[in-house]
Amino acid sequence: MKRSRPDARDQAKRAALNALKRARRAAALSGAKLSDWEGDFLGSVEDRIKTYGRAFADPEKGVAGESLSMLQHVKLKEITVKAKGGGKPLARTPFSAKRGLRQRSLDRAGR
Repeated sequence: MKRSRPDARDQAKRAALNALKRARRAAALSGAKLSDWEGDFLGSVEDRIKTYGRAFADPEKGVAGESLSMLQHVKLKEITVKAKGGGKPLARTPFSAKRGLRQRSLDRAGR
């Protein structure tokens, strides 16, 4: 008996719910203090995924088959890293540091 291919939306829903559970579990095990906003975010996103199958309504904010928008993915990743005891994973370098690197490479080229 052949199995049919699993539904991509159901897979995305399960993956998002598992990621939310992992973030919450990591925070509980490490004793990291999540802010009230972060706790509410995890709870509300989980409720919306269980109810509607995804946590965003605007199709311009993410891929149609995904359960989380792009920004929700980023925030979930930040919460997970915070729960594990790390810093911000997507910290941007300041403009002056970028300019300094560019200036040094120009100096090496003899310009």
